[in-house]
Amino acid sequence: MRDLTQGPITGHLLGMAAFIGVSLIFQTMYFIVDLYFVARLGSAAIAGVSAAGNVFFLALAASQLIAIGVMATVAQAVGKKDEAEANLFSDQALSMSLLFGMVMLILGYAFGGAGVDALTADAETAAAGRAYLFAFLPSLALMFPASAMTSALRGAGVTMPTMVLQTATIILNAILAPVLIAGWGTGVALGVAGAGWASSIASVVGIIGLVAMFPRVQTYLRFHAGMLRPKFDAWRRLIFIGLPTSLEFLMMFIIFIVIYFVIRDFGAEAQAGFGIGGRIMQSIFLPAMAVAFAAAPIAGQNFGAKRSDRVRETFRITALISVGIMLTLTALCHVDPSLLARPFTNDPAVLQISNDYLQIVSWNFAFSGLVMAAGSMFQGMGDTRPSLISSATRMLTFVAPVLWMSTQDWFTLEHVWLLSVSSVIAQCALALWLLSRMFKRKLHRPEATAVAN
Repeated sequence: MRDLTQGPITGHLLGMAAFIGVSLIFQTMYFIVDLYFVARLGSAAIAGVSAAGNVFFLALAASQLIAIGVMATVAQAVGKKDEAEANLFSDQALSMSLLFGMVMLILGYAFGGAGVDALTADAETAAAGRAYLFAFLPSLALMFPASAMTSALRGAGVTMPTMVLQTATIILNAILAPVLIAGWGTGVALGVAGAGWASSIASVVGIIGLVAMFPRVQTYLRFHAGMLRPKFDAWRRLIFIGLPTSLEFLMMFIIFIVIYFVIRDFGAEAQAGFGIGGRIMQSIFLPAMAVAFAAAPIAGQNFGAKRSDRVRETFRITALISVGIMLTLTALCHVDPSLLARPFTNDPAVLQISNDYLQIVSWNFAFSGLVMAAGSMFQGMGDTRPSLISSATRMLTFVAPVLWMSTQDWFTLEHVWLLSVSSVIAQCALALWLLSRMFKRKLHRPEATAVAN
């Protein structure tokens, strides 16, 4: 257990963000490695895997219900020095995650194929998407218990061991991908299905390692088999905190689905270009995401310890670092975005669409950084409803308008990207206003004593 209520906030933030950032990079690399090798199979394969990969956001949305809930409750319990409460929520989060993982498998195999068919531009792309999805589903199911355990550890201030483990699993995935996709060394090429199986096998190894390391990397949290029986008061608390964030991720899933739907008439090249550009954007967001992920347990422990001054200071530092990172990434996307996309495709049409997407949407990067910084404060203080409210505005400012525009003769891909930028700016303004209101309502005035940072 790491006490985040004492010591320099900047040091805690950067120290944890470094480990979390590496962990997020390797987690995202599951997709990047798959996409790299799948790209050798053609544009239809890229588009199919990208479309099927959107189910990842659906699983991620559901897993955040548990992950954010357990991170916040464990962090606040640690801040209060209440070990029993921390273990209660850790155990109950694991119980929920096992149920959710089972449901994910059942629903994925029952309805996933139909969902991919509805999103893709042609039969070849749909076939590739289904093959990838059905092999990738075990990995998505294992995401739930993995998120529950890593988030409980994050709430207790423990991040490095999970980073090391995820590094090992992505190396395994990278080794398995060419073997299973292209048949290196075996002569048996599974194509896009091999990409899914590489991720699933690596996830199985990863979850075994996580279970083994959990009680060895800290002494505060322990597995208690007898405590896995559902305690619905604890579940309600986890759901209260995690559900708004889960719904936020669900809206991200909806937004990506809507984009794939409205651009499908532009062909597989458009879907492939957006798929590559979207994965690149998610990857370059990782440094700012790592800072926000680190800020949440810091805010949570200090909120639990009633250190209002340190909660406010955590947001200030998080916002400054996040905006600085995002402005640097914006400049990178305007210098030569093709440097980021070229490893995944040599198709000029796909490359041009990816470049245009990154150049336009990069104008909202700084605002996205502020949204993530505000979201980390909502999570730490145990009330993520304001974050959900600000995210929900995109249903009105993006989804509804883009569906209407797609019916017009003048509709182009650039209209989609520009509308996305404006909707994120509106979301950012509302999130910051709601955060200021929460600070006034839940935090005491900053103490007169200086805060070390």
